[in-house]
Amino acid sequence: MVADIVFYLFATITVVAALGVVSAKNQVHSVLFLVLTFFTTAALFVLLGAEFLAAILVMVYMGAVAILFLFVVMMLDVEFSTLKEEAVQYLPLGIAVGVVILIEMIVIITQVHVDHNNMVAVAGEIPNTMEIGRVLYTKYLLPFEIASIILLVALVGAIVLTLRERKRPKRQNIPKQLARTREEAVELKKVASGEGAS
Repeated sequence: MVADIVFYLFATITVVAALGVVSAKNQVHSVLFLVLTFFTTAALFVLLGAEFLAAILVMVYMGAVAILFLFVVMMLDVEFSTLKEEAVQYLPLGIAVGVVILIEMIVIITQVHVDHNNMVAVAGEIPNTMEIGRVLYTKYLLPFEIASIILLVALVGAIVLTLRERKRPKRQNIPKQLARTREEAVELKKVASGEGAS
């Protein structure tokens, strides 16, 4: 009974957060809703007994979202002064999302009791992680390889897009760096008292 209530609670939060991702006009709000969606989905996986999928969802997707947000900030040339000025507006929403995630983690920790004796494979039973690996690398090997190639192409494409305006990419010249002297690297200026350096 309690597990059903918790499941439906997390499912409702997941759907509402997913709607917030696509309906939010502000990119920061959308990313916060996406983080909440990932956490609630991971909570649903834990409740369904798929702990490995929950851990992978949090680790992989949270890292991917952070990197994606960094790419967006880099490519859109967002002014950090404007972000700092508007940070006060995002604070209530960020606190609300953090409180919801904290409550979900407390509920999961108190509701899910891991039986250490069941973590070892019993005769006739296959652990969750082993079953996922077996299916992924046998039945779904071709789609898995195609997805990895698509991700590699996307990674190379992102690098090319960031360098598209430069005629040639910057390259490191190690001998030139090692041969540089102090006189070439440091410039001393005399500044009169009460005046700043221009």
